[in-house]
Amino acid sequence: MELKIELAKNLKPKPRDEAALGFGKLFTDHMLLMNYSQDTGWHNARIAPYGPISLDPAATCLHYGQLVFEGLKAYRTDGDRIAMFRPDQNITRMNESNDRLCIPNLDVEDTVKAIAKLVEVEQEWIPSSPGTSLYIRPFILSTEAFLGVHPAKDYLFVVILSPVGAYYKGGLAPIKIYVEDNYVRAVKGGTGFTKCAGNYAASLRSQVEAEGQGFEQVLWLDGVERRNIEEVGSMNVFFVIDGQVITPKLNGSILSGITRKSVIQILQHWKVQVVERTLSIDEVAKAHRDGKLQEAFGTGTAAVVSPIGLLKWGETPMTINDNKIGELSQKLYDEITGIQTGKKEDLFAWRYYVK
Repeated sequence: MELKIELAKNLKPKPRDEAALGFGKLFTDHMLLMNYSQDTGWHNARIAPYGPISLDPAATCLHYGQLVFEGLKAYRTDGDRIAMFRPDQNITRMNESNDRLCIPNLDVEDTVKAIAKLVEVEQEWIPSSPGTSLYIRPFILSTEAFLGVHPAKDYLFVVILSPVGAYYKGGLAPIKIYVEDNYVRAVKGGTGFTKCAGNYAASLRSQVEAEGQGFEQVLWLDGVERRNIEEVGSMNVFFVIDGQVITPKLNGSILSGITRKSVIQILQHWKVQVVERTLSIDEVAKAHRDGKLQEAFGTGTAAVVSPIGLLKWGETPMTINDNKIGELSQKLYDEITGIQTGKKEDLFAWRYYVK
């Protein structure tokens, strides 16, 4: 892939207080762009100054929602090297989203190299404080101007970068989860397994209502029986019941999380029993009543591992592990963040070094 680079003439000041970064509020000086046309394919890959994207008012992404995205991170490692965490998996998953929404696939290797170059250009933006990183947001939107429910012929691929602090302001502390049994996020045969914008728009009403009741996230149940656990807001979810780690199996309506996959591989390496299967909220509630629900945690790129301290289903509040971080949750968080930052051995070859 030929990659053109146009550097910004005026650079933004870098943040002085990394403790105040927050998440997704500040963006770097440059972005990566690439166009697609039916006749040419993906072309005109370029790094350019960060700025607005010009769209025709009839661009199909604005009317029919042909838009997918991904999320990954770059880190400063020990020795001041820069690494991304499993970027090939993100672009591979993006292609799975592309297939479902009739968007042309990307070349995985070339795309990862182009993103790595953007990160290298913006390396001064990568924070170094514990828990911080450079968040990478690739997305594709349809740009053809026409009104009609049909796949577009033109697309734009964009990558923007944001220096971020911890996803949760309180750090690695147990969160409160509200079990949603009214609204539905996704059903089998739909787009639940993809990272398309519409999935997240559909979740907002429930998230707002949960936050209004003092909860950080929503636990989604299946869209048919309203009983089987699927995922938590922006994360996959795991439960430790009577010594066994259980996570809902991928069924077409659950996102195949990169962190989820990594957690399963690590647990298998540790010889910890981990099972992917259908898990109902009734079973979790019974395990809680019987004193067998030992831990619960979410997994995702933004939060990495997020312990769950309280789960509320209807009028039933379930406090988990005395609202404390579980031993396994902490161990997994330390392992994954240790691999990401170079503090632990990379047994699985997950670090992709930018420089």
